[in-house]
Amino acid sequence: MRSLKELTRPNIWTLKPYSSARDEYSGADASVFLDANENPFNAPNNRYPDPLQRELKSLIAPLKGVKEENIFLGNGSDEAIDLIFRAFCQPGEDNVVAIEPTYGMYKVCANVNDVEYRPMLLDVYYQMKASALMSAIDEYTKVMFICSPNNPTGNSMCRKEIDSLLKRFDGLVVVDEAYIDFSDTPSLLADLDKYPNLIVLQTFSKAWGNAAIRLGMAFASPEIIAIFNKIKYPYNVNRLTQEEAIKCLQQPERVKAWVNTLLEERTRVMDEIVKLPCCIRVFPTDANFFLVKVYEATQIYDYLVSEGIIVRNRTNVALCNDCLRITIGTKEENNALLEALSKIEIE
Repeated sequence: MRSLKELTRPNIWTLKPYSSARDEYSGADASVFLDANENPFNAPNNRYPDPLQRELKSLIAPLKGVKEENIFLGNGSDEAIDLIFRAFCQPGEDNVVAIEPTYGMYKVCANVNDVEYRPMLLDVYYQMKASALMSAIDEYTKVMFICSPNNPTGNSMCRKEIDSLLKRFDGLVVVDEAYIDFSDTPSLLADLDKYPNLIVLQTFSKAWGNAAIRLGMAFASPEIIAIFNKIKYPYNVNRLTQEEAIKCLQQPERVKAWVNTLLEERTRVMDEIVKLPCCIRVFPTDANFFLVKVYEATQIYDYLVSEGIIVRNRTNVALCNDCLRITIGTKEENNALLEALSKIEIE
């Protein structure tokens, strides 16, 4: 691996971060706060939140088996993705490599930051090959993005191939595990100490059922986390989000029950859809959604919309021609989908 200084943009490496009032204060407990130009009325929303989300991180760390200094919290995982570009990729010069098809925000963030984006197609089984990704790099490649379980395909990438990338690539490897709670595949969090170039992304939006609060997690070496904290906005995670996440973390059994229910429904819905005349193939999945190849995906999508049922039409995505991505809902929602699909006649 290149040194972190070599990977980081020179202006970011030497940047002096913004220092907030809450960053500067330390010491004994205080009861009078006259430092941050806050309104003294309308407690508790009148006070700025903890810029480093210490209480929240103290609950996440033991749950994930990491240290607090390995955690960055952001306004959804998208903030962490954008920070990776802003910290490590020189606009108009550097490039990143990613699997294709995959989550669209990697490419969007690359375009916003004027960084060349190099997609490498998965194979016919929607699997990646480390050798293919390595063939796309040059001296200006700073980051590789691997979504596993992948969106929109749903499958986990081969662990052996990811390990190969982490060993061979001298830049940063980002593994997006947004859907890891629905998979039997172990998280890469246990390998953070083994691979200093590894960044793992997770989220509160999927298994934790908190998409609305916009809270994403990035896990990496303390040195990488320090760079994220240096360039993030001072109060990037608001107090209401922090409080809701703390409340959720105190009820882990509820989340496990949700996941088990969704996995049971996933099996049931996939088993039923594969029997329908409109279905060509249901692809294996490790997520809370699955990809299905159908006859005339766009026509079926439009028909479902007319029935008040919204799925995702992925027919224009690479390797996903005539494919729909279907998220697992409640039993009632899933039954409505199955009933609508059962009415489709294929000539």
